[in-house]
Amino acid sequence: MRIGILTGGGDCPGLNAVIRGATRAAEVTYDSTVIGFRNAWRGVMDNDYEILDVDRCRGILPLGGTILGTSRDQPFAHEDGLKRVRKAYDRHGLDAIIGIGGEGSMGVVNRLHENGFPVIGVPKTIDNDISLTEMTFGFQTAVQICTDAIDRLHTTAESHHRVLVVEVMGRHVGHIAIWSGLAGGAAITLVPEEPFDIDEVCERIVHRHKKGRFATIVVVAEGALPKAGTMEIPAPEIDKYGHQILGGIGSILAREIQGRTGIESRMTALGHIQRGGSPVAFDRVLGTRFGVAAVEAALDGAWGQMVALQRGRIERVALADAVGTLKTVEPDLLRLNAMFQPRIPGDEHPGLPADTPTPVEH
Repeated sequence: MRIGILTGGGDCPGLNAVIRGATRAAEVTYDSTVIGFRNAWRGVMDNDYEILDVDRCRGILPLGGTILGTSRDQPFAHEDGLKRVRKAYDRHGLDAIIGIGGEGSMGVVNRLHENGFPVIGVPKTIDNDISLTEMTFGFQTAVQICTDAIDRLHTTAESHHRVLVVEVMGRHVGHIAIWSGLAGGAAITLVPEEPFDIDEVCERIVHRHKKGRFATIVVVAEGALPKAGTMEIPAPEIDKYGHQILGGIGSILAREIQGRTGIESRMTALGHIQRGGSPVAFDRVLGTRFGVAAVEAALDGAWGQMVALQRGRIERVALADAVGTLKTVEPDLLRLNAMFQPRIPGDEHPGLPADTPTPVEH
């Protein structure tokens, strides 16, 4: 069998683990050939490729990024895009293409399947927002990077008696923020799933400082939004692919907190640091499992399927079911986040569902 493979969208740690896993499984176990297309679907359309084998993939497991390069270009952005993709299949005698990417990339793979192309999807994103998979590789590495940064920011916040706002990635979901905020001991974590009230945020900070805490870490996801009518923020710009350009909420939040509380506040945006560097062990293993599973799905002719992690096992799910709906933060994590916020009068039992009986004190 001849299988193409590509990495699309934003880079993240673990991509090379997928490439290595797929290549090794194809060559050693299934006597197949892997063709790596450079810079995602642009390489397919422009015939920019290399033959991948075990030797080419030696040493890439711990490397961040992707040896194939990436882009957000895709066939449906070109009038002759599908024709050029079909030509690539014919030119290289491809039986399938494995597309590795995030929510947008999985949408492209699904559309290609609907147009009759034999394709398999592999979910990739540090945002962990793809439905029907419990985890995407790259996420755990990003969380560890953010947690390490928060650990370091605690000491400088305490030294200067400041509020430090830490802006993390995640686009329209708060998985990175929730996980790193809990792991790093942030006082307040703000996520897109629950619009925040800036007055309440400031009240919690002031109340915390009045109780003798002289430093506060606030983690905010780049897509977090204030409740309507509570704070004005500019509308995000749109890039050429139709995506909102997020980022900047951290600066606005730090300025508002200082202005409303009088407590010196600073902001740190971790930005693309979260995408870079060597993947943690979990992401190396998950990426490897996904790569092997994608090759096996191609051998089985499971077109239009995406490999996914479900209850610790690698399963196959329909791409059509996995795209179109973002996976948001689970309610139990939102509740846990609420339980660890600074308490203020009126929420003696934070994090409890509204219909939960108030515990009886003895």
